[in-house]
Amino acid sequence: QVQLEESGGGLVQAGGSLRLSCVASESIRSNVMAWYRQAPGKMRELVAIDTSAGSTRYADSVKGRFTISRDNAKKSVYLQMNRLKPEDTAVYYCNCMRDRGYWGQGTHVTVSS
Repeated sequence: QVQLEESGGGLVQAGGSLRLSCVASESIRSNVMAWYRQAPGKMRELVAIDTSAGSTRYADSVKGRFTISRDNAKKSVYLQMNRLKPEDTAVYYCNCMRDRGYWGQGTHVTVSS
């Protein structure tokens, strides 16, 4: 089964940027990849999705600010987050969809006001 490892989280001021990375243990070339997040006391929500066919979709709350991308040669998917807001504070999880969804351990993002 594929293993996923996220990195790139941290503390940033509102208006700043972060780039999250997710490295897979196997090829993700044919897999749908996504980023989710879970804020304290809230349910996990979809942030961005990248299909293996190259199309992307975003949650309304991050459209125009976040960009998902992938590098299949590096077995990696990224989330560029710009103009961050305090409400973006959450644990961000990488997801790989195969026979079931596989998850990384998450990376914390804290946006201070």
